[in-house]
Amino acid sequence: MITAERRRRGVIVTMTTAPAATAAPSSDLPASGASRLLHPDPTVRRLARITLLNTVGSGLSLSVGVLFFTRFLGLSAGRLGFALTAAGLCGVLASVPAGRAADRWGSRPVLVALVALTGLGTAGYTLVDGYPAFVALACLVAAADRGSAAVRNALYAEVLPADKRVAGRAYLRVVTNVGLCLGTGVGAIALQVDSRAGYLAAILADAASYLAVAVMFQRLRVPGWSGVASAEAVEASKPVENGSAGGRGRNPALRDGPFLVVTALGSVLALQFAMLEVGVPLWIVQQTDAPRITVAGTLIVNTVLVIAFQVRATRGTEHPTAAARACGRSGLILAASCLVIGLAHGTPAALAAVVVLVGVALQAVGEVLGQAGTWALSYDLAGERSHGAYQGVFNAGMSAALMIGPAVVSTAVIGHGLVGWAALGALLAGAGLAMGPAVRWARRRGAVPA
Repeated sequence: MITAERRRRGVIVTMTTAPAATAAPSSDLPASGASRLLHPDPTVRRLARITLLNTVGSGLSLSVGVLFFTRFLGLSAGRLGFALTAAGLCGVLASVPAGRAADRWGSRPVLVALVALTGLGTAGYTLVDGYPAFVALACLVAAADRGSAAVRNALYAEVLPADKRVAGRAYLRVVTNVGLCLGTGVGAIALQVDSRAGYLAAILADAASYLAVAVMFQRLRVPGWSGVASAEAVEASKPVENGSAGGRGRNPALRDGPFLVVTALGSVLALQFAMLEVGVPLWIVQQTDAPRITVAGTLIVNTVLVIAFQVRATRGTEHPTAAARACGRSGLILAASCLVIGLAHGTPAALAAVVVLVGVALQAVGEVLGQAGTWALSYDLAGERSHGAYQGVFNAGMSAALMIGPAVVSTAVIGHGLVGWAALGALLAGAGLAMGPAVRWARRRGAVPA
């Protein structure tokens, strides 16, 4: 529960060997807001139902988790922070072996096992007694949760055609935002009741949603899956580098230089999430005269814009060069958003609120472009090789960024005024613009198609 993916992590439920038939491109999506809820492809619709159920449960527990742990389990803020940090580290470490397990035994059975384990661990929070047991359980839940995220992205590669994966993930990310909003709204009721029974009910509902999702994934048809990885998949897991292949036991993604560079650059771009979720609220409260309600306004603006534009942002990212350009534009727009947010310091209250909201709107535009570009590259640079291994490494990089991001933003940006925001913007712009050279390097080594 405490490691449930947030809405902007993408598909977060946030993000090949045999394509599913009839998936429609993003440009075929219906124009009306109501009809967008029904994707034309049946596989995406099934994934959307799974995503909606999972994220409603996550939003429910995210609303009450911290208060339950501190008020009813008696944890201090410092102890809870240590437990969350340890859990985050376990999540980072679990992504790579989870991805490799998906290549070895199939993404669906591994995903079902990890999601079910996450649900059982989440239910365990209602029974935990003592701080060591809580830390151990938090680490277990984080490892299962982040491992399942990597395997889930590999599963998308198996059930969606290559040219529809990014658009499909974008659609699911929209559903993720909707589900988290609904779950958070229901969680507000538990917060208002403010009783131990209400918090326990919210946590157990989240646990039940994980178990239901595990059943739904078990029933999802994976084309060509027969219980073990195919001989072609095992052979494809060997890295292609300068015409040589590695051993069967080696992780091809860890030996793929261009992919590791793209993962690192994508991790830097992912600092924008800590910027929005930690940096902006602290900046509003500590360094501007904007009303405190502006914090809620920034989340609303971001959520609405992501829902409105994430699918549209994937158009044109089907080729690696175009995906790299999207990342470059993302970095520049994120840099502009940092500068605008930094300008809110020292301005009158109403103007400061407007400036911050404009900056967050720019951040949302940069976010949807960056997510579309990095998703595309995470699949393109893997080709049709071991998607579990590649998504495991890519997810580990994103998890690491999400773990250290709050500390980086709170210490290096807040308190340094416009200079701190400018430095963060320069870092984000540099990471986005560096995607182009990284993709050209991958092309020279034959890692991606021309």
